[in-house]
Amino acid sequence: MPGGNSAAAGGKTGVRIVVVGDRGTGKSSLIAAAATESFPENLSPVLPPTRLPADFFPDRVPITIIDTSASLESRGKLNEELKRADVIILTYACDFPLTLTRLSSFWLQEFRRLEVKVPVIVVGCKVDLRDENQPISLEPVMGPIMQQYREIETCIECSAVTLMQVPDVFYYAQKAVLHPTAPLFDQDTQALQPRCIRALRRIFILCDSDMDGALNDAELNDFQVKCFDAPLQPAEIVGVRRVVQEKKKEGVNDLGLTLEGFLFLHSLFIDKGRLETTWAVLRKFGYGNDLKLRDDFLPAPSKDAPDQSVELTIEAVEFVRRVFRLFDTDNYGALRPTELDELFSTAPENPWGEAPYKDAAERTTQGNLTLKGFLSEWALMTMLDPRGSLANLLYIGYGGNPASALHVTRRRSVDRKKQQTERNVFHCLVFGPKNAGKSTLLNSFLGRPFSESHELIAGERYAVNVVDQHGLSLQGNKKTLILREIPEDGVKKFLSNKESLSSSDVAVFVYDRGC
Repeated sequence: MPGGNSAAAGGKTGVRIVVVGDRGTGKSSLIAAAATESFPENLSPVLPPTRLPADFFPDRVPITIIDTSASLESRGKLNEELKRADVIILTYACDFPLTLTRLSSFWLQEFRRLEVKVPVIVVGCKVDLRDENQPISLEPVMGPIMQQYREIETCIECSAVTLMQVPDVFYYAQKAVLHPTAPLFDQDTQALQPRCIRALRRIFILCDSDMDGALNDAELNDFQVKCFDAPLQPAEIVGVRRVVQEKKKEGVNDLGLTLEGFLFLHSLFIDKGRLETTWAVLRKFGYGNDLKLRDDFLPAPSKDAPDQSVELTIEAVEFVRRVFRLFDTDNYGALRPTELDELFSTAPENPWGEAPYKDAAERTTQGNLTLKGFLSEWALMTMLDPRGSLANLLYIGYGGNPASALHVTRRRSVDRKKQQTERNVFHCLVFGPKNAGKSTLLNSFLGRPFSESHELIAGERYAVNVVDQHGLSLQGNKKTLILREIPEDGVKKFLSNKESLSSSDVAVFVYDRGC
């Protein structure tokens, strides 16, 4: 499989590189040598911003290099530049060992103090001036530092005088931004990151057109064309299979390349320093640097007015019903936690593991999620986070037009005038003083027994369930009701937003009859 090209940049329009280090370590000479391809004479103490053209490197993304001063009076300007950086080049002088020790004793600590969270490329300048009688091996010196400071992407030594590895310095810096290692690979375990595995698993399933658990020659070729605009020759396919089979026996079977083999190939690319190949694949399928689908791949509808809401379409509801039945392997009518985790194994994580979704829907006494609870969670997520809901539909295999998965409802003010609605999800606010029974009401709505010693949950809380609309002339009698508990100490802040009440259909005030 060939490496990525400009598509791997993921829409990045420029890379801002800030060069820092002790005085006299060769920062300005390094920058000027890269820009002019010659050793500079009579440089000013700090160079103005230097731009490398878009075609300087294969990714065709322009680079802006910022020179800095290490003087105390320039510290404020330096800190500003660090906070604007996409990547930092941290220099030391090969002929002055003290500057090497200053990397960990000052500079790297300073970056963390300033909460600058970007990749760092450590660069030894003036390698041509190093004392030949005192050879140095970088690995034993930098190894412990890189263990402590994971933000260091790589280390390299260069010479502005001889131009040795000068272009490489800025190539590695650009690559650290466009093709970062950390989201893909865990240096401690020497394994693919869990979120990377989940994304690649989804891509594998999407490419496995016949759903037989392996990519045959045609599917592998289609994948190659989609990602790299070039077909694989028959000899190349044979070569891919041979490489995988030699190192990962279960990576190939009679049907083709298995998921284990697909993941192994990407581990191999990363191990060989070809991160741009894996990033090209991920970005072609819509992933950003956080290994979530980018917004431009998620055409979620937006509301025109606060009294509208967003719901799943009938097509999307039928899809999630089918998914539920598919993963309810024991036909028990409820998903066990392991089954739910498997269902979301192609998503960055289980979206319902944290508030406001955790414990917001009906479950069995064993803690398993019923079909009503499953549909309710989707309704809640779609109301609160339409883009996130659409993303999770795509993560779990929704194959329809993404733009047709969600729809915006008619304004509630129009519904009230017409005294009819086509909406299927309704939003109820629950107010009341402390200890009036708001949480008990929400628990009861989910079929949970009353408990004197129930756990108090601070802040807002949601409960959502499917209810019967008996006696009402609504299309279909199954509707979803979302209860939103507003804590007493949060009412003033809630009502200070004029649109807060517009998003709801009804409000309930709870009080304690015994008081």
